[in-house]
Amino acid sequence: MSPASHETLTQLGADSALPASPDAAKLERIANPHAGTAYLARFTCPEFTALCPVTGQPDFAHLVIDYAPGRWLVESKSLKLYLASFRNHGAFHEDCTVAVAKRLEALLEPVWLRIGGYWYPRGGMPIDVFYQSGPPPEGLWIPDQGVAPYRGRG
Repeated sequence: MSPASHETLTQLGADSALPASPDAAKLERIANPHAGTAYLARFTCPEFTALCPVTGQPDFAHLVIDYAPGRWLVESKSLKLYLASFRNHGAFHEDCTVAVAKRLEALLEPVWLRIGGYWYPRGGMPIDVFYQSGPPPEGLWIPDQGVAPYRGRG
């Protein structure tokens, strides 16, 4: 896919059904009007949901996606639909978090990308999953992801 502008987008401004699965979801990208400029884009999804692949019970996470764009930006509506498509998808926490990162890397070819998957406890234990594509670029301002470690009632 190599769109040059927003005219090639199929979901933005149109009725779009929730994809049946992450594999069926269509992520879209647009050209970065500031390619060559070092900056960070952040998407936060505080209500990410997936299903346990064994029990079918829901799992909830707070995802924070940071990336330093190269030539491409992710179109946010397509990202929202992609993330929502996990709601009926069975996968472990690690698989969900890393799959999101790798799908975005393949689509965007970013200068740098990281994701924090802050999963809420099930069975008494939170599982947090972190991924980054490599060392961050020199001089890039990278703020803290702003998600406190799980403390329970402590």
